Amino acid sequence: MLQITRTPQVFDVVVVGSGAGGGTAVKVLTDLGLSVALVEAGPMLNPARDFKEHVLPYQVDHRGAGAHADLYFGRQQWGYFEAPNGYWDIPNEPYTVAEGSRFQWFRSRIVGGRTNHYGRISLRFSDYDFQPEDGLGDPWPVTYAEMSPWYDKAEGFIGVTGTREGLRTAPDGNFLPPIAPRVHELLIQKACRKLSIPCIPSRMAMLTKPLNGRAACHYCGQCGRGCQTASAFSSSQAMIFPAMKTGKLTMLTGAMARELVTDGEGKVTAVSYVDKATRSERQLRCRAVVVAASACESARLLLNSKSPRFPNGIANSSGVIGRNLTDSVGYSMSGFVPALAGMPRHNSDGIGGMHLYVPWWLYGDKTKDFPRGYHIEIGGGFGMPQLGSFTAQCARHEGYGKALKDKLREEYGAFVHFSGRGEMIPNRQSYCEIDPRRTDAWGIPVLRFHFGWSDAELNQVRHMENTFASIIDTMGGQPLGRKEDPRQAISVGGFIIHEAGTVRMGSDPKTSALNQYSQAHEVKNLFVCDAAPFVSQPDKNVTLSIVAFAWRASEYLAEEMRKGNV
Repeated sequence: MLQITRTPQVFDVVVVGSGAGGGTAVKVLTDLGLSVALVEAGPMLNPARDFKEHVLPYQVDHRGAGAHADLYFGRQQWGYFEAPNGYWDIPNEPYTVAEGSRFQWFRSRIVGGRTNHYGRISLRFSDYDFQPEDGLGDPWPVTYAEMSPWYDKAEGFIGVTGTREGLRTAPDGNFLPPIAPRVHELLIQKACRKLSIPCIPSRMAMLTKPLNGRAACHYCGQCGRGCQTASAFSSSQAMIFPAMKTGKLTMLTGAMARELVTDGEGKVTAVSYVDKATRSERQLRCRAVVVAASACESARLLLNSKSPRFPNGIANSSGVIGRNLTDSVGYSMSGFVPALAGMPRHNSDGIGGMHLYVPWWLYGDKTKDFPRGYHIEIGGGFGMPQLGSFTAQCARHEGYGKALKDKLREEYGAFVHFSGRGEMIPNRQSYCEIDPRRTDAWGIPVLRFHFGWSDAELNQVRHMENTFASIIDTMGGQPLGRKEDPRQAISVGGFIIHEAGTVRMGSDPKTSALNQYSQAHEVKNLFVCDAAPFVSQPDKNVTLSIVAFAWRASEYLAEEMRKGNV
């Protein structure tokens, strides 16, 4: 029997997880004067050491290839240059996938989590995303009108580029000035106009002017490596590090949350975690807890928090925790555009990602064979050459030596890329549960995943493919890598890293775990502030909505604590 060490201090709030939701909770709660403890399973982030946006490939042994690339896990699954924020497979932390399913689970294990190098695409959910008009799925217990002020707060703090377009499918926001399009993006936009498809300035959490003490972007174009100037938003730099200076935040890194401890009345009294360095179990006593460990990790923690009052996991009398698992529908295609071949070399880095994107444009169209929709992320230009950059081009040409090199130089920058990100309708076959036989290295039961796409998502991918090919054709280009079978073309569940829905909110405690403030129906001092509360998976990336909902929930929690209701 392990001896459990309990903290003498009773924190106002313990926050589990330091990504977009946890970082927001920490910022809002400490700003309001509450004492907060933050539990993070990974190590502390050091941007000066861990971010490599200004390191050039020739400055590193083997141009960044090799096992030396990562000092934390001894291997690197993204590459040497990427900001260290997570892995598909983590030593000592297995998960299982049920027979007949395919699912990949990406976990972040460092302060700031996925926000250290995520794509920073920041899109508001639309009014019909909250209140669907097609009879599929369930309505959210909130409306767009209720959430719009919280989107304003989130955008005003993190900084989001964009322009006001008046599109229902892409609600306007509190925007910073956009960044000018690159050459390939202008050609894509011109082709889209011919096809009556909108192609507008992207909404990205990257600063085009200084904001809240963070410098404006200097356009090195390597945001996936992290951003030492914090011009690209991350919860670590914009939220958690400033909160540490308030004296209201206690950081616990290398701390693997095991369970939420409750009293006889069912209220959370402590968070139990394993100190990974010493393998000892400790408890943080608290008045309230915010779980923001990512959708599936949060579900795992709640399902593992069993007691006589909650035999199926804390706050899970409805049985919905772990259910309704969704991920964005993903499909990608590239194209070769002769008009871009031999273009004079110039710096096209810009911000790390697209300067233009395509919002969904067919809302209400009754002729398509799938519900809901998708947006299109675009790429191209003169990316920094590094290991493997020209592998695909080499495969297109015969020969070697000077002739091959001349061809590669001519075609450098002549390729465009399209990635669709679409809505998945929740289904009964997609969920996560506790595996009854497997535990991690700390004795904590792991998750088992069940996942499957429906015909709705497969038909959506077929539409994506035809759309991308039409745009490339209109540019005078050649589509590459088309796949006839959408089952082979669609992304593996979890691969887009937009998991959501596993601790859904709702008005009815019989069919939901949380209320409209992300507060557990059954446990008033328990809040969930990542994408787990989301009722649906709109065709928009989830991070901006995580921040908006977490901000709203945190202010509500603080006020309820002030009133004595929590």
